[in-house]
Amino acid sequence: MKFLKNTFKSLILIIAALILLAYLFDYDYILKGIRVVYFTGHKTAFIDDYPYFENDTIKKGTTVNTWALSKNYNTLKPTSTLTKTNLKYGTIAYVIIKNDSITYEWYAKNYSKTSKTNSFSMAKSIVSAMLGKAIMEGYIKNLDQPVGDFFPEFKNAKTTVGDLSAMASGLNWVEHYTSPFSITARANYDDNLKETILNLKVSETPGKTFKYLSGSTQLLGMVIEKATGTTLTNYLSKSFWQPLGAAQNALWQLDDKKNKLAKAFCCISSNARDFARFGKLYKNHGQWNGKQILDSTFIAKSIKPRFKNAPYGYGFWLSNYKNKSLFAMRGILGQYVITIPEDDVIIVRLGHERSDTFKNAFTTDFYTYIDEAYNMLNMN
Repeated sequence: MKFLKNTFKSLILIIAALILLAYLFDYDYILKGIRVVYFTGHKTAFIDDYPYFENDTIKKGTTVNTWALSKNYNTLKPTSTLTKTNLKYGTIAYVIIKNDSITYEWYAKNYSKTSKTNSFSMAKSIVSAMLGKAIMEGYIKNLDQPVGDFFPEFKNAKTTVGDLSAMASGLNWVEHYTSPFSITARANYDDNLKETILNLKVSETPGKTFKYLSGSTQLLGMVIEKATGTTLTNYLSKSFWQPLGAAQNALWQLDDKKNKLAKAFCCISSNARDFARFGKLYKNHGQWNGKQILDSTFIAKSIKPRFKNAPYGYGFWLSNYKNKSLFAMRGILGQYVITIPEDDVIIVRLGHERSDTFKNAFTTDFYTYIDEAYNMLNMN
């Protein structure tokens, strides 16, 4: 019994020492990560995590632009492959939109068309749209404006705002999702995101090659805030959420309640129908109900590869699947808004997991969601 007591005391002392060291060496964000992930019964980030963070509200407008429903709404039957895939990877929302009308939508138990879940990196596409809006409104000159014009920390770097959006920044960010000591983990859980980003250096020649770095989008978000003189949340509300007639307020995770910097690289909590509005906006060349919300030239450039053979434009993932060009918003664990302009089809999938097998630049489940939508629509 005495041995057990001594062992328990020693364990408590070790834990206390580790906590003290974490605070002394500025790794206390790991403790928050443990609380948010492991103490909630998870092993990694999860789509319902927004209650565990500070959030700012993305406000909808007074007018809701309700999605039209197809005359065949929800009469299509899900294929057995789709049903199995949804079950295997924990899909919580699957929506097919054809000709700007919802043809099919399905939600898992305890989820609905109003449920908020984490966009993860789909937010990068939205931040890129905000860059286009800031250029359109004259806050930012063009895609070639240097980041150093906004932050003197980068005055000697040649990185442009376009490089940030196209993932060609040259920043010394390491995109790593499993190590608690990675800068990616720090960005997600630390309380001073601005400090983390402004300590980055441009270590590779910018504007030459595609290299996916979440830090690029975070810095872009900070540029947009500085250029517009308002928070990302307010600018998103004014520029898109309200003009597009979003049905629900959304939430954007902040680094903490004091600094209130939105995580531009991720973490907008919204629903399938409202996320899909960005697919429709880009498919329709920036027009919404007859109004030019976003410059069509910017959109055209965004959904084409900036670099030869790269699967990325400006903020959007790109693919040519079965001889059809598509662009997609994409977030970890399989958050997708897939737009196929040729056939006027938008597919939204939100869920808990994705395949860990890659085919080209996408996991195999991505293609399954497309194939089965086409099978249901009898378009194969």
